This record gives sequence, C-alpha cells and structure tokens, in this order.
Amino acid sequence: MDIVKLCLEHGATKAEEIPVSKLKLQPELRQYCELNHCGLYKRNYTCPPYVGEIDTLIAKLRNFQRGIIWQNVYPLEDSFDFEGMDEAKNKHRAMTLEIARWVYEELGNSQALVLSAGGCTACPACGIQTAEPCRFPEQALVSLEAYGVNVSQISEVSSMRYINGANTVTYFSGVFI
Repeated sequence: MDIVKLCLEHGATKAEEIPVSKLKLQPELRQYCELNHCGLYKRNYTCPPYVGEIDTLIAKLRNFQRGIIWQNVYPLEDSFDFEGMDEAKNKHRAMTLEIARWVYEELGNSQALVLSAGGCTACPACGIQTAEPCRFPEQALVSLEAYGVNVSQISEVSSMRYINGANTVTYFSGVFI
C-alpha cells in the first residue's frame, strides 16, 4: 500500500514523500531539548539524552532513502487554547501509532523508522523517573526533532506549511524507509 495514501486515509491533513537528503538535519537542535521547555529532558526514555547521541541518530536517519511526512492541522478556540493543543497532539499521536503498527508489521523494524511530534506521552510519568523499564515500548514514539529534523523547515521542501493560520496548531510525523 502507498504510505501517503494510508496517512491520508487515517485523517492526515497532508502527506508527501520527501527524499531524506532534502531534510534539514541539524545537530544543534539538541540544544533546544537541553533547555527543557517541554519538561521531558532527562525525564523520558524517548527524549535526550536517553534516546541517543544526536550524531548517531542523524546518521541512522540518513541511512533511509525517503520519508513520508504528514501533518495534521487542528483548529483551536484561540492562541492560548492549551487544552485544545493537548487534545490535538493526542489525536495526532494516536494516528501515528496506527500508522506505525501497520508500517512495522509490513516492513519490519529494521526497514522503517516512525518518528512523531514531541516526546512520548504514553504514560503519565515515564518509567525512567522511577527506574522502571519502558512500560509500553510498542507505543514509545521518538520525535522528529530528537533525530535532528528541523520541522519548521519541512515547508521549504514540500507543499506543507508549518504555520497554518490563526487559532490552529500543526503537528508532523514521518515514516522513513
């Protein structure tokens, strides 16, 4: 099956195939993680530093030839609708998990990599915080940014826009094969 079509059938606003060579992979994005604005740095298995060294992750991503990137654009009540943003992120995450299940079943874990928006939120508190192993490894999603993908620059190599108007939030995910 065509993965772009699969994404659109699962509700993606847009989906496109992009050669990995066209994506801006930037090791300096790791510095934003270290600032810990999201609160997950050193508190989540799928976030730095536990997800791996940035140079190693970028090299792994460069081993893939193409990426199918999709976005979901969600309406918000206003620019401060943080509840709406969380609800939208949860919807996007659920869709990404559905696509990931299909991709890994069809292609296998060594032939594909699925990355999502932000750190994993499968658990209220990641097992790393209580010295437990990951409780749901099949649901653990790593972010595009953790692999050095500058999501805001995807619009430079696709028809997808990073900013989609007032009172909206946009989330991106990708399958790399």
